Amino acid sequence: MRARTLRTGSGPGVELLEYLAPRDGRPLPPDEAANDLVHWQTSLRVADLDGAARAARSAGKGWISPGPVSVAGGELGRSRALLARDPDGHTVEFFTP
Repeated sequence: MRARTLRTGSGPGVELLEYLAPRDGRPLPPDEAANDLVHWQTSLRVADLDGAARAARSAGKGWISPGPVSVAGGELGRSRALLARDPDGHTVEFFTP
């Protein structure tokens, strides 16, 4: 297993784990959706959503949303957001308040 910890000056951190063995797990279903039991997403508040969108586009498997979108009414403290997939296919939400 490989582990990487990300921390800011204060507050909680994020620990990323890569399991090197065993490698025989099932892949994420290609039609996985947000209302499926298997769904999980990581939400990250970012200062520059457009910059995060460019980085996600170049590093990941593409966007789930059509791009950065406005969130009507500021639901859940978000004014704009983007859903993307990381290189392993996991859902990541980038948002600005």
